[in-house]
Amino acid sequence: MSNEKFPSLEATVESFHTALQNNEVTSESLVQWYIERIQELDSNGPKLHAIVTMNPNALAEARAQDDYYAKHKTFKGSLHGVPVLVKDQAETKNIATAFGSKVFEHYVPEEDAELVKRLRDAGAVILAKTTMCDFAAGWFSFSSLTDHTKNPYAPEREAGGSSAGTGAGVAANLGLIGIGEDTGGSIRIPASFNNLFGLRPTTGLVSRSGFPPLIHFQDTPGPIARTVRDVAKLLDVIAGYDTKDPFTAATCYTRDIGNYEALLGNAGVKSFRVGILSNVFGPDDDPDAAPVNEVIFRAVELLKKHGATIVDGLTLPDVKQWIQGTSLYGRQSKQDITNFLSRRPGAPAKTFMEIYNNKAFHPMNDLFHDIANGPEDPATDGDYYRMRIRQEEFRRTILNLMAANQVDFLLFPTVQVLPPTREDLYSQKWSSLEFPTNTVIASQSGLPAMSIPAGFSSDDLPVGFELVGRPFAESQLLQFAYAYEKHAQPRKAPQFSAMSATNRR
Repeated sequence: MSNEKFPSLEATVESFHTALQNNEVTSESLVQWYIERIQELDSNGPKLHAIVTMNPNALAEARAQDDYYAKHKTFKGSLHGVPVLVKDQAETKNIATAFGSKVFEHYVPEEDAELVKRLRDAGAVILAKTTMCDFAAGWFSFSSLTDHTKNPYAPEREAGGSSAGTGAGVAANLGLIGIGEDTGGSIRIPASFNNLFGLRPTTGLVSRSGFPPLIHFQDTPGPIARTVRDVAKLLDVIAGYDTKDPFTAATCYTRDIGNYEALLGNAGVKSFRVGILSNVFGPDDDPDAAPVNEVIFRAVELLKKHGATIVDGLTLPDVKQWIQGTSLYGRQSKQDITNFLSRRPGAPAKTFMEIYNNKAFHPMNDLFHDIANGPEDPATDGDYYRMRIRQEEFRRTILNLMAANQVDFLLFPTVQVLPPTREDLYSQKWSSLEFPTNTVIASQSGLPAMSIPAGFSSDDLPVGFELVGRPFAESQLLQFAYAYEKHAQPRKAPQFSAMSATNRR
């Protein structure tokens, strides 16, 4: 069946399922549409380089979902037949999983990551694996396997890392919804740079089993989508306790698991007080930061117009010192990566230093040098436990700021600057640890956060604002984003110069 009756471009789970029930589309035909679009825009044309590996069985798996529906007249689960893009950090049985590394180009895991199992159980079709920088160690897309992922809104600019392929792929309609993973900003940066909604859940809400860690007490997979409802649908499927990940015992702190979509309409923007964290905006005289500030303040004015209570002028004293004093990549990541690799049967490398000493990583991934210079055992570093405690203090400081001002969220630019050009990055305008991303605030304080599309600069570059909430406040973040989305309608698909008839549908 062709998709002539179904507008595949900018499809949502809801629009797809409605069309499926009306016999206007099948999962197989939608998967075929995405495969053709990937060929046109990722492998050819602008060559976005968002996809690293196609699932060779995607069409067969889609047909199986169609057969199930034809037989039972009901969906297998809430993501029945939905083509999903999955960051190549998640292990997938019978599909090569490279973790962004040329060394692991031919590595095929023996089983699915827990998150992938949950997607399959909900009826989803794993369409493809998406590009990422080597072992997720960076804010950009540079990968020894796939090089650079282009921003579909401006191909000379960065798509954002480390979930670059999921961000660019979902934005360019190469898949319906997507999975990223976030240690310091790897869901929210690509969401901001690609006009998408990206949620970093509280660590422990979603299992990390089958994902190589970067900092195991900060890592969390999460959803990236074009609409808030699709983010909530994904979170309903992937959140929950997993015996293989002890951190997921934290799920006992919330009763919202499985109800995120159902709770979306329970509050409007009028229900929330939002604090503007003013001292993490970039300088107005910075040509990269000024356009970001302008777009963010337009979004804030829209929130005011629709009744949100805005508390201006909040500051987090010594924020740079807090960020520097809680950044543990150089102390934790070497051990975490090595522990993961050493337990992988058939892994072509067993330690981080084996990869580093062989220079088997993209030369632009400068964070690799910081990791390599760190200790084999973090506990032997004299500052390690002080910095771990400092993260707890950072969280208390932020929560006290919110409590003292009676705000539900803190709002600020996801990233202080526009998506950088490749020229900027190759000229080493910033190092990884100096890039002005605000995403590390939530990551290093253990708080959930969401990047929400604020709009576009005068040069038509996407800008996102970040919303930070209290622990396990995912429902409130989603409710706010859903209400904002209805007022702002911020989603705008990228335009490509050469579009086939298939892509215009």
